Amino acid sequence: MTSDCSILENRCLKGLYRKIVFHAPEIAAKAQPGQFVHIHIPSLRDRILRRPFSICGYDPEAGTLTVVYKVVGSGTAELAEMLPGQSCNVMGPLGKGYPMPGCDETPVLVAGGYGSAAILPLAKRSLNKGMLLLGARSAADIILSEEYEAAGYDVRLATQDGSLGHKGLVTELLGKALADAPKTPVLYACGPTPMLMALGRLAVAKNVKCYLSLDQHMCCGIGACFACVVKMKDPSSPDGWRYSRTCKEGPVYTAEEVYYEA
Repeated sequence: MTSDCSILENRCLKGLYRKIVFHAPEIAAKAQPGQFVHIHIPSLRDRILRRPFSICGYDPEAGTLTVVYKVVGSGTAELAEMLPGQSCNVMGPLGKGYPMPGCDETPVLVAGGYGSAAILPLAKRSLNKGMLLLGARSAADIILSEEYEAAGYDVRLATQDGSLGHKGLVTELLGKALADAPKTPVLYACGPTPMLMALGRLAVAKNVKCYLSLDQHMCCGIGACFACVVKMKDPSSPDGWRYSRTCKEGPVYTAEEVYYEA
């Protein structure tokens, strides 16, 4: 589904991180936690490819769609200059999202950087509240922690430089979080690929249910170009793996499905 969506808000959250809200009633009515949208930025006349963004929020009653993004290149720089009242063509919702935790499960959310944006809809809609383990390079890259606290989550922070919370990697917080979970823990994660691979390996080793959002660079967003593939286990293949399109079969996979390089 594609829609011309007017911008209601486009403001700075913190540093290079920004929040944009669209009037997108058709997309908001169908969105699920963990899905994404593909946005065409009209001012990029010579660059026709859309930009993929995780859905950070959606309100079917208000008809709004929220995306959090970081200004990192020409596309997001142009998006940051757009004003309320202007429009983008938005394709979505796309991809396979996160399943909701069961009544006997405690969600343990693990996010790196602005991966926290992708898991926020699940945190807000889950009846069971749990923990957020949020890691980043420094305090400047910790965003949306207040939103999780407002949703009833125990937020635990880690920064690589020690400027906020635990000094080290966010995965180092996992052992205590699993021990503290009052019900059976289930992991939901989004962030840099090395973090996700490390978390997936740990989850498999500990026999903990885990869902990973394997975001990749995308071109078409609909499964046609195979630019966003990742390796999944496949016992029937001579190499033991096959390619899977993150825009179509993903971006969310179980840790058990993922093929981990030796």
